[in-house]
Amino acid sequence: MHVRNLALVSLFVGLLSSAAHSGSAAQPNDPLAPAFDAAALLPRLQCLIIAQHGEIRAERRFRGPGLDTAVNIKSVSKSVISALVGIAIDRGKLTGVDQTIAAFFPRELTKGHDPRLDQITIGNLLSMQSGLVRTSGPAYGSWIASGNWLQYVLRAPMLADPGGPMIYSTGNTHLLSAILTRATKQSTHSFAARTLFKPLGISVQPWVRDPQGIFMGGNEMRLSAHDLVRLGELYRMRGRYRDQQIIPEAWIDASWTPRTTSIFSGQAYGYGWFVAELDQQRLYFAWGYGGQFIFVMPDLALTVVTTSQATGPRDLEHLGEIFRIFRELIVPVLRSLQ
Repeated sequence: MHVRNLALVSLFVGLLSSAAHSGSAAQPNDPLAPAFDAAALLPRLQCLIIAQHGEIRAERRFRGPGLDTAVNIKSVSKSVISALVGIAIDRGKLTGVDQTIAAFFPRELTKGHDPRLDQITIGNLLSMQSGLVRTSGPAYGSWIASGNWLQYVLRAPMLADPGGPMIYSTGNTHLLSAILTRATKQSTHSFAARTLFKPLGISVQPWVRDPQGIFMGGNEMRLSAHDLVRLGELYRMRGRYRDQQIIPEAWIDASWTPRTTSIFSGQAYGYGWFVAELDQQRLYFAWGYGGQFIFVMPDLALTVVTTSQATGPRDLEHLGEIFRIFRELIVPVLRSLQ
């Protein structure tokens, strides 16, 4: 499916006043300069970083925090949780994506619960095909205001059979965080810091926990724009960083295999990553609310990161313009230079 279908909105953005910037921006005669000029007009966009062949080709901070300052990456956190699940499986802490989840929640499940709950697998949670109640969008506030986030998800009436349609929900990823905590006998933050972030040279601070102390899975994680580049490059390099295989190579393939389709964007979804096609080349991207993105195109050895102001109402025009810049002003230029 073409990236053009990602935003069903007009791509027109009015001229806006210029903002403060920093970083190694494309020079006026650089063919990437139009991409940065267009990006500078987006009032919510904080930065744009373009890396190719393992090196930052150009970067610019337009406003907001610096490129090494941690920001809320919103649902890009779901891609991180997916990576942690792959690491946990590789280390024998979990048996695999077909492992059912009910045994991890003896206190949260009620007697006589819906028998379909016993069929939900780790893979169903990763691909948003659990059939569980949706806790994102309009339902997000009531979910986080509840006294027990796990019980809220597991005791609400199911919406579909496991393995059915994609029902995008942060509750799915939060269940994965709880599973990681219980399977590894350490917090999700500790497991992430030790197995994923420390090998990459990234320092991650603790983020929001639920009332029972489980670190939120799927939102509120804070990383810098440069950290996101490292994560994108880790996936582009098939889980390898320097001389260490941090994420199993097979997990990269599993995460990037289309399994279902979003009813909102029409895009395929794997395990925490969206999957698209752009001019007959595969594009993989992690997507966080408001315009936090990691785009990876292995055929171009390309990783592109954006961060945006994450507060306020959803701005489809902003999202559409980010995709347009990527599709029309970055990819064709770098392809022409190959």
